Amino acid sequence: MIPAIQSEKLAQRFGAHPVLEGLDLLVPEGAIYAYVGANGAGKTTTIKTLLNLVPSAGGSAQLLGRDSRSLTPADFREIGLVSEGLRLPLWMTVGEYLSYLQPFYPTWDQALADDLLRQFELPAGRKLQHLSRGMRMKAALVSTLAFSPRLLFLDEPFSGLDALVRDELIQALLARAERMTVFLSSHDLSEIESFSTHIGYLEGGFVRFSEEMAALVNRFREVEVTLSAPAELPAAWPAEWLQPESSGCLIRFVDSRHDPAQTAAGIRQLLSGVASIECRPMSLRDIFVVLARNAKKAA
Repeated sequence: MIPAIQSEKLAQRFGAHPVLEGLDLLVPEGAIYAYVGANGAGKTTTIKTLLNLVPSAGGSAQLLGRDSRSLTPADFREIGLVSEGLRLPLWMTVGEYLSYLQPFYPTWDQALADDLLRQFELPAGRKLQHLSRGMRMKAALVSTLAFSPRLLFLDEPFSGLDALVRDELIQALLARAERMTVFLSSHDLSEIESFSTHIGYLEGGFVRFSEEMAALVNRFREVEVTLSAPAELPAAWPAEWLQPESSGCLIRFVDSRHDPAQTAAGIRQLLSGVASIECRPMSLRDIFVVLARNAKKAA
């Protein structure tokens, strides 16, 4: 099966400032891929470069098996983009905007568009400039879902939206997710964790990891070790055990390669007088904070 997105050593720079350096991505068809990273890491730049909206500074990328540098108008009939920075024709009404777009897409489903307008309670006769930001995002999503893209890019679609609007957008996506691949850049980690199937972490111009969401959540644990007597942290500390700290008889750290048997064996080999070991699952937000702090410490 051809990946929905694949890049090899994709690079991007602005002037002398490198943003993406050797970016390797592999997004399987049908995935809901969450693309996360700190502010300014280059998530939006990645999307623009993948779509060839900004020519790359090196490397290659393929969308739906086609070289992104030679995408045609016909290719873009299968690719959608909803972005917080997307400029809409504010002088148009919602209905006029959808009618304007319809001829460009042979797969346009007007019945679906009308159904989404009702679902989102979007007034077709109201001008876009008179809608709230959340309502404009709904209009942008309707205009994209109506032509059933095979590949949908969402760039910070939930930023600044209230919980109800976010939930409505997510439910609309999930109802049609089986028919498309979604590449989602967002800081709303709690929402991402609830429905994404895959995740990639961008830091320092590289994708530091890319894997299934379940695998990521399973391999991170907060570990608390209780000792029979106070002890300092050993000098030879495993690199995959992040943010170690000690306080009296307690030692805490985050295990980024958790395996129940191996972790316990490693702890007992490294530390003396182990009385108990407690390992707790972590939310995606907590994992992200640990990774961000670790990257900042290493810089």
